[in-house]
Amino acid sequence: MKIRYKRLALLPVLIGILITSAIAQNPHSFTPKDGFVPNETTAIAIAEAVLKPIYGDKQVESEKPYHAKLISGVWWVGGTLTTGRVGGVAIVRISKKDARVLSVSHGQ
Repeated sequence: MKIRYKRLALLPVLIGILITSAIAQNPHSFTPKDGFVPNETTAIAIAEAVLKPIYGDKQVESEKPYHAKLISGVWWVGGTLTTGRVGGVAIVRISKKDARVLSVSHGQ
C-alpha cells in the first residue's frame, strides 16, 4: 500500500514538469521560414539601432553607407570608412535565424 501512495504523490510533480515543458516550447510562437533577419536591409536596420546607443547618432551616421554580408547564417554588418578619414568602422554580427546580436566591435 505504501508504494501506491508514493506513486500518487509523484503524479502532481510529473504533471507540473509536462506543463512547464509545453509552455517552454511555446507552440504559438511564429518563426519566419527565412529567419527573423531575411535580408541585408533588415540586418542594417538592426545594426544601426544597436550602434546608436553605444556610439551615438553622429558617429553612426558618419559611417554610412552600411553593408551586410551573410556568412554561415550570420549577417556581418559594417560601416564605410570614407576617403581621407583615419580610423575604423563598426562591425555588428547578427543571427539570421533569431536576430540575436552576436557581437559588436569598432576598429581603430
